[in-house]
Amino acid sequence: MPVSAGQRVTPRITVLHGDDRPPGLSEDGLRFATGATLAEALPGTEVLLVWDFTSDAVRDAWPAADSVRWVHTASAGVDRLTFPGLLSSPVTLTNSRGVFDAPMAEYVLGLVLAMAKDLPGTIHAQSRREWRHRETEPVAGRTAVVVGGGPIGRAIARLLEAVGMTVELVGRRDFDGLPRLLPRADWLVLAAPLTDATRGMLDADMLASLRPSARVINVGRGALVVEPDLVEALAAGRIGGAALDVFASEPLPAESPLWELPGVIVSPHMSGDLIGWREALVEVFRDNLERYRAGEPLRNVVDKSLGYVTTSGASA
Repeated sequence: MPVSAGQRVTPRITVLHGDDRPPGLSEDGLRFATGATLAEALPGTEVLLVWDFTSDAVRDAWPAADSVRWVHTASAGVDRLTFPGLLSSPVTLTNSRGVFDAPMAEYVLGLVLAMAKDLPGTIHAQSRREWRHRETEPVAGRTAVVVGGGPIGRAIARLLEAVGMTVELVGRRDFDGLPRLLPRADWLVLAAPLTDATRGMLDADMLASLRPSARVINVGRGALVVEPDLVEALAAGRIGGAALDVFASEPLPAESPLWELPGVIVSPHMSGDLIGWREALVEVFRDNLERYRAGEPLRNVVDKSLGYVTTSGASA
């Protein structure tokens, strides 16, 4: 059933969690479940909080969701929840849009500065006690193509522009124009949601359109990238480097060549995780829960046909 006015005061809430639970969340009618126990916890559940947003347990347990009216995920991306059973249902889906915008933008700016100024090389030389002088690259005046026109992409664009970069922001409506922008890109930043249209978008053809000095930054979703194609381009020196925070398989397998390829920075899906981020996610859920209890429109309602929140669904 969809969310509408006149909810009962205390809905039954189930929280899907992994190793950690949402801090400070102790609402009435609350129960906790792991991926292994979600199917037995779902019957009678009205509200499902997906705290473990890396889990596929909701898809597997969905046949037991006989009373769910609202699913909220503690993430910006909803790709693990866009399975046919949920998409075809009248259940309302919301995300945690807004929590990660500024942190991810800061992270991307940090990566740009670190790579342009060769901080990895400096740290490596220091570890070997080598006094190795070299010149570094400018940031101001360079061009960044940012793929993802949502709040995260826009926040990234603002910070990159603030240090003097020229930014081309590519959203869903501009996607067809991406190929003509790639040859001009010094930096290609992927911050798009994972949808049918964006899955595998960075493939051999797109990589071949980049200049040899261009660098790729991915803070969106790992499956935006065809990893074997990226590995091949990096190993052959056809692009200048990459900074990757998300991967097709997480944790990144120890045998992945990405760990050791020169010019590559690997981080463990942490670009949006500032100190206090878990508490911020809980507050987003609590705000929407109060709205739900009052029968008011929810914030951050995902357009399930698109796989992300549109402007009309962002706020009540």
